[in-house]
Amino acid sequence: MTAKKQSDAASFQQPLLVDPLSPQPQPTPYVLPQYPPPNRPRLLRRAWRRCIFCLAIFLLFLVAAVYLLWPSNPELSVVRFRLDRLQFHTTPTISLDATLDLTIKIENPDMYSLDYDSLLVAIGYRGKQLGYVTSDRGSVMARESSYVNATLQLDGVEILTDVILLIEDLAKGAVVFDTTSVISGRLGFFFFDLPLETKIQCEVLVDTQNQTVTRQSCYPEPMLLPVSNSQ
Repeated sequence: MTAKKQSDAASFQQPLLVDPLSPQPQPTPYVLPQYPPPNRPRLLRRAWRRCIFCLAIFLLFLVAAVYLLWPSNPELSVVRFRLDRLQFHTTPTISLDATLDLTIKIENPDMYSLDYDSLLVAIGYRGKQLGYVTSDRGSVMARESSYVNATLQLDGVEILTDVILLIEDLAKGAVVFDTTSVISGRLGFFFFDLPLETKIQCEVLVDTQNQTVTRQSCYPEPMLLPVSNSQ
């Protein structure tokens, strides 16, 4: 009993402060939990999908921009064809005098303006050219239309064997004329001027009773000219 009391007294009398020179217990290092390594093939597939998606969006915008901004050819059509004067001559040869009033519609489908230097319209009947008329320069705004009036004077035009067919067509009240319209000009593409020439051939059915165009069939022949030929 005496020895036990002495040991308890000795333990109770130990100092509370720790000796700094005495070795201290080292703290247990914190170990991060181990996660499974990333799935590299899956990450690569995701990256490729994102790249393909971005490329598809870019190509879509590029196609849309080209579709909207690519220069198109103007559309020409005859909206009015009037016979103001018609007279036949039998001497010295069979010939025709006529005055034709035309109204040509120019449609500009592009997103930029069209400046044309000249508009030539040739009139024919059954493959024979009767004459042609030209107009002054002008301009058509983007996505708009313009109308050009022209008068063709035909004096002493020899039609020979076609005169019988022309008289028959006039008696029926309907005459089919051939028209060839050629427009030359420039397209204002941003800061550049693109030279342009368009040729359109049409078959125009004219009602001689009310002087109107009842039917028209056109065949465009677009021609984009190089810059060196624009001058």
